[in-house]
Order: sequence, then structure tokens, then C-alpha cells
Amino acid sequence: MAEAGPVAETTIPDGPEGSVPQQPLTRRTFRDETLLVLALSLGASGVSALISFVGSVTKPGGLKDQAATLNASAAPGRPWLDLAWQLFGIATALVPVALVAHLLLREGRSLRALGFDRTRPWPDLGRGAAVAAVIGSAGIAFYLAARGLGFNLTVVPEALPDVWWKYPVLILSAVQNAVLEEVVVVGYLLRRLGQLGWTPLAALAGSAVLRGSYHLYQGVGGFVGNMVMGVVFVLLYRRWGRVGPLVVAHSLLDIGAFVGYGLLAGKVGWLPTA
Repeated sequence: MAEAGPVAETTIPDGPEGSVPQQPLTRRTFRDETLLVLALSLGASGVSALISFVGSVTKPGGLKDQAATLNASAAPGRPWLDLAWQLFGIATALVPVALVAHLLLREGRSLRALGFDRTRPWPDLGRGAAVAAVIGSAGIAFYLAARGLGFNLTVVPEALPDVWWKYPVLILSAVQNAVLEEVVVVGYLLRRLGQLGWTPLAALAGSAVLRGSYHLYQGVGGFVGNMVMGVVFVLLYRRWGRVGPLVVAHSLLDIGAFVGYGLLAGKVGWLPTA
């Protein structure tokens, strides 16, 4: 199911004699682990984005005259070291997803409970592509309008050197973003909030606001646009019961932004650059 309701206290049977007894899975346990998962991932990103936003709005000049760079070089002039840092960052960013998988296993579940598996590849791809097509065009228009009105920084999706690994790394970065955000902010968070007794509306609001919060470094437009996207994604998750299509959609959106910017920046007049 897309979202679990409140659960009664359960206890995992003890292991072999002499092992440490397992603690009961109470609502307090679910609350604490949810806070820890968020503190290690996108909750911390939300706080970081808020601090960045405060710095931007208190800096002389308008928001659109400032830039937010997403995929930047980690070792300028040293491409192999830069590649190592890029891959390291992508891999470590997925650790919270592994933690979520571990916590679900403790319940006797897996990521399949969130619809993150390979059981329905073609429906997931088709639905994801359709969602990306609709949101992508609307998102570009909203970003340009928000920036033009002074509510958004100039977003620079990539600033990597022109080396052979540039576009493969951008694609990997896009997929990493999608997996992390959809598994944690939609599938896992909605499951836990349901188990904690949140109403469906409150859980939807919590997920959407969290998604908007860690995009606040882009400005008010980034916050509002991603919050709206969060509402749409939660509704689609509840309808389909799977994060798979959302991961596909998010991957395609970010690939389009990262790779598209790399190919078009400075070559078309409508695309803002720093």
C-alpha cells in the first residue's frame, strides 16, 4: 500500500541465547529513527538551504544577480581527482537510502514495500516519462518567471570541466538525487508518518514542505515550485503505490536540467547563466 496507518507496538523475537534482545518497535522508535534519517539526509539539507537563503537575501543586490551552482568541480585542474570526489559524493549521498532499506528489513519489509524495485519496469518508465514531460515544461516556465520577478537566484545546474566523464557524472548525479529524494521524502516518510498517526493531509503537507525546504537555497521560487511538485508526487504515489515512477520522472527532470544546461548554456538567449 502507498501509506501505512498507525501500528500497534510489536516486538522482534530475541536471537540466540546470549544475544542482545531486540527493542520493541514503538511509535517512539519510529519517531526517533525518522528524525535521525532526516538529520543525516534531506532534513539537514533543508536547514543548510535556509541558512544559504538568509545569506542571499541579506546580501546586497537582487536574488537573480546571485547564482546557485549545483554540480561544481571539486578539484579544478585535476580531472582524475575531481572524478574521484564526484563519485564519492554520489555514493555517500545514497547511504540514507541504504539505511532506510535496513530499517524496513527490521520490520520484515524491504524497499519493495515502497514500490522501489524492478517488478514493473515498463509501467514505471512510461508513467515517469509522462510526469517528467508535464512537470518539466511547467517547471522551466515557472523558474524563468520567478527569476524575472526577482524571487529566485540564477540556477547553474552544472559547472564541471569539459572532460570525458562530465555527462556520465551528471547523469549519475541526477539519478542519485531522484533515488534519495523519492525513497526518503515520499515512500519512507509517508510510511512512517502514517505509522505515527499523522492524517493523510498532514503527511502530504509535511512531505511537500520538506521537499521545498531543501530547495530554498535557490530562492522563494525554488521553494514554492518544489513544494507544489511535492504535492503532486505524493498524490501520484498514493494513487500508484510505487515510488518507481517518481524516481524515473525525477531522474529525467534532473538529467534534462544538468545535461541540457551543459549543452545549451551560452548558446541560447532564453537560458540564464551566471
